[in-house]
Amino acid sequence: MIVENVLPEDYVEMLSVWENSVRATHSFITEEDIEFFKPVIIEQAFPAVTLRCVKNEQGSILGFVGVHDAKVEMLFILDEARGRGIGKTLLQYAVEQLEATKVDVNEQNPLAVGFYEHMGFKVVSRSPLDDMGKPFPILHMSR
Repeated sequence: MIVENVLPEDYVEMLSVWENSVRATHSFITEEDIEFFKPVIIEQAFPAVTLRCVKNEQGSILGFVGVHDAKVEMLFILDEARGRGIGKTLLQYAVEQLEATKVDVNEQNPLAVGFYEHMGFKVVSRSPLDDMGKPFPILHMSR
């Protein structure tokens, strides 16, 4: 699996991966939340982080990771590509190459919490609201 740089022209495809992944793993998020977050992600979140992705043989993005200040800010995998080691590859790259040591995870996404614990992260604190003030509890994890 090759981890590749991301270009701004990839943002639209990455937003599709984000939405697909969120719909598969974030059952607590509403349609209104998804529509609220989409412009924030493409206009503010993507440009603010160092992004890397994994693509399939046809050049389509299967998953991506975004890191800023030693923190994994985003890690999303296309639902149909889950379970193939893409998330592990991207997280290992983030830790080894981008020096990531922290991540915030939705408490209501137990699969993600378990994944990060399996990858050596431990919960260090909890916030009842997310960064946008929405009632989605966040677990702050560190290696």
